[in-house]
Amino acid sequence: MGLVGRVGLTSRAGLVALCLSLPALPDLPDLPALPAPQELTFRATSSELVVLPVIVKDKQGRYISDLRKERFVVYDNARRMPIELFTNEDTPITVGLIVDSSGSMHSKLREVVAAALAFAKSSNPNDELFAVRFNDDVREAVRDRRFLLASDLADLESAMLSLVPQGRTALYDALVAGLDHLDEGTRPRKALVVISDGGDNASNAKLETVLARARKSNAIIYTIGIYDADETDKNRGALKALAHASGGERFEPDSPGELLQVCQRIARELRSGYTLGYVPPDRDGLFHRVRVVVEPDAKLQIRTRPGYFAAASASGSRP
Repeated sequence: MGLVGRVGLTSRAGLVALCLSLPALPDLPDLPALPAPQELTFRATSSELVVLPVIVKDKQGRYISDLRKERFVVYDNARRMPIELFTNEDTPITVGLIVDSSGSMHSKLREVVAAALAFAKSSNPNDELFAVRFNDDVREAVRDRRFLLASDLADLESAMLSLVPQGRTALYDALVAGLDHLDEGTRPRKALVVISDGGDNASNAKLETVLARARKSNAIIYTIGIYDADETDKNRGALKALAHASGGERFEPDSPGELLQVCQRIARELRSGYTLGYVPPDRDGLFHRVRVVVEPDAKLQIRTRPGYFAAASASGSRP
């Protein structure tokens, strides 16, 4: 059986009760008390830094969040780069929820609302949060302001419960809108969480355009594919490509409970990761491949963006 039909959530109270009663994930230890928001800058004196969200896990898949800066090495097109920015603090981020509200989501939207609340509850309370819904067109789910705080659960619940599943699917247009909205955020780190079946039959934008835009962004993108067994309008490959292009991850939960746990896991991962930054070696307008390693090699699993497009100088060469 797929996601649909395992749990029936029919009321606001039921949604809130489910997300509030969900236990913490067993392999993710409690985080320490929040520090004061840390002001980070992602700009050097002469050029913008390349910013890398980095996730480190051990062989058992447990997050490792206490490594020192000296353990990390960054290679840009095989050239070792000095690390100018490093933090592993649980600093607030700007994050957008990109939610499919097309007709194909009719029987799944209640579970999606509960999952969004579970995500916010597990996030840093000072995260800037926004939500974009998409079907035939793309609209802000929160109408009265550009951002909520993750701690504003009642306002997020109200916005999510206003969604009406109908129409076609403009996923790619919604992703472009979400990446644009992230640029308005005041938090130094950015992320998108996309909940959809991955299909698109209404966008003006193409997948290639969205992937290029994602590679130029500092945002990490997590995609959550929720499908019916007999669903034909789905695109698992698109969701995988979007996550891979940004250093994120694709998830495919097959029950409402697993969907809730996935959203918890993403929130905790965003709070447990590292942020590294370095000055790009070239302004050549080309794609640069990035590799991050931890020394000495302890058989750790490291995930980050595969690369980025460098800005082009006026002459098209190095400044």
